[in-house]
Amino acid sequence: MRNLICKFLGNEQGATAIEYGLIAAGISVAIIAVVQGLGTSLNSTFTSVSSALK
Repeated sequence: MRNLICKFLGNEQGATAIEYGLIAAGISVAIIAVVQGLGTSLNSTFTSVSSALK
């Protein structure tokens, strides 16, 4: 039983998966923030171009 507990506590596969998940979540948040900022900028650009063409 003690050997089983030691193996369980020594297993780091779950910790690695959690770390990769956190990294992926951080990258996703950064991408969403950049796309949202660019979307607002592009919207104003297209609005000004549309107004200039009218």
